[in-house]
Amino acid sequence: MSLYGSFLSDEQFQCCICLEVFTNPSTTPCGHSFCMACISKYWDGLKVFQCPLCKKTFQKRPDLHINRTLREITEQFRSTQGGGSVERAKQGRRGGGALPCGVFDELKKKLHEPLTKPHTALTSALESDSNQALSPEVTTLLASSVPNHSPIAAMSHNFDPPPPPPPPFFRPSSRRRFTLSGAASSHILPVCDIHNRGILIYCRTDQVCICPDCATEDHQDHDMVTVEDEWMETMAQLRVSEQEIQEMIRQRVRKIEEIRMAVTEVEVTVERETAGSIRLFSALMSAIERSQAELMDVMEMSKSAAEHQANAMIRQLELEVEELRMRETALSQLSQSDDHMHCVKTFPTFLNPPPAKDWTGVSLNSELGTETVYRSLTALLESFQDELKNIAETGFPVSVMDLSPVRTQPRMKRVQEYALDVTLDSNTAHPRLILSVDMKSVRCGDRHQMLPANPERFDKVICVLGREAISSGRHYWEVEVSGKTDWDLGVARQSVSRKGKIEATPSNGYWFLSLRDKNKYTFPTESSKDVYLNLHPHKIGIFVDFEKGQVSFYNVEAKIHIYTFNDTFTECIYPFFSPSTNKSGKNDGPLIITPVTITD
Repeated sequence: MSLYGSFLSDEQFQCCICLEVFTNPSTTPCGHSFCMACISKYWDGLKVFQCPLCKKTFQKRPDLHINRTLREITEQFRSTQGGGSVERAKQGRRGGGALPCGVFDELKKKLHEPLTKPHTALTSALESDSNQALSPEVTTLLASSVPNHSPIAAMSHNFDPPPPPPPPFFRPSSRRRFTLSGAASSHILPVCDIHNRGILIYCRTDQVCICPDCATEDHQDHDMVTVEDEWMETMAQLRVSEQEIQEMIRQRVRKIEEIRMAVTEVEVTVERETAGSIRLFSALMSAIERSQAELMDVMEMSKSAAEHQANAMIRQLELEVEELRMRETALSQLSQSDDHMHCVKTFPTFLNPPPAKDWTGVSLNSELGTETVYRSLTALLESFQDELKNIAETGFPVSVMDLSPVRTQPRMKRVQEYALDVTLDSNTAHPRLILSVDMKSVRCGDRHQMLPANPERFDKVICVLGREAISSGRHYWEVEVSGKTDWDLGVARQSVSRKGKIEATPSNGYWFLSLRDKNKYTFPTESSKDVYLNLHPHKIGIFVDFEKGQVSFYNVEAKIHIYTFNDTFTECIYPFFSPSTNKSGKNDGPLIITPVTITD
């Protein structure tokens, strides 16, 4: 550090916050250094942590530590700036330099550059090594590194004093060190093991550092420069290499960000593709189910019409058969009569046959009327196929809410606009049910509670009704069902039976969706209709259109319509909740009525 301390400035060790030399420096993850106290105070009270220099933002406050290496370098830099370089040079000269008295001061006066510049090393080396002669080649090399008018240049040609006798403590085998003067006074130069002279020259040909005698003996005609010149050139190359490395780091950091962004885009695409495909195929399945139901209805109606037509034709034929049998009986009696005059008079009245319909071209209509349904389904499948081809070529659009032309149920956003603030009615709760204080959640306990046996309370079925009576309009609410294996959700008629065992069907006043054994979803009806959900919902939305007689169920997260009851409501209905039994702790989670958040 001391050798090059003269080339460094306060700015290189300056904290950009306090504008002073570093005190306990710490380095941020982006590579910039500040005083530990300064950067800590700068970040105190902030929610977003940025580097004061490059403004790089960190997600959380970095855990900083003192940069010990930088602190040691800073302390050494402070020590080099603590005293004058000239005084230290004088002290070094008085410690045994061989230059005649006054020569050093004369050099100081005549040198155009201060002794703390790169030539200080040469001056010190000459001062310390002046008891030995320099070869002409090395003298020329050393002289070329300082100005021509410098006393050092002149001295390098003319100064060659005889070597003084070594001091008593000097041993030729010992390794001597030459101390630089000025700001570099704390740096010890190594000496040559062979010649015991300061190593000041760098041979570029052999890529070694050598002393002047080595240069004269073994490196003649080689490309040689001073060590400090080589170091200055190396420093320039180091700076270029450092900049190149920094640029490579920046490029790779940018690439890391690009890759992370790409991963994020893939995640978004997967979510969009998943949601879109679920909606698309669920809509197709719903459309096919509706077509199948419509087909069954049409065939049932055709069957009923055919039966009605056949019954009418058979009735008419039976009447004609009865009339003909009566004619037959009369003719038989007439043929057996002994009153010939009566026969002659009566027979003309039987001569013409009774009025009867010509049934020759009459047949039962066997047309089922399903052609329209099949054509509609064919058009639906063709439209779905075209949409699949388009998706295969271009992918799902960013907004997948209106993907499928087969979706006919109201969109989630539309039904959510009819949000109803539903609360539980504790007077209807089964004794095992535990209700929250805000009447927004319910779960099943292990034992019965001591509750009044009021008429509106369910005593066998583990369920509870909502307080809000629905007698008109449209209403919507959402229920969290995460973690449960069994539950029932929907609506119930006001007049339903609440005592004893209940058959929960629409004809008995119950319209709800059930989950059993964690995977089996059922709509309890007379035929107990099962429904397959390829995406298990965590939150169920219930929508009631009282005038239309509809109760619809939605998967809130996936924004998918699950099923719709179509019926006629003749009295008030209430929200219906059943968390089912707790299944020995496997189903002890609550049903939670959650606030409705309108989704886009």
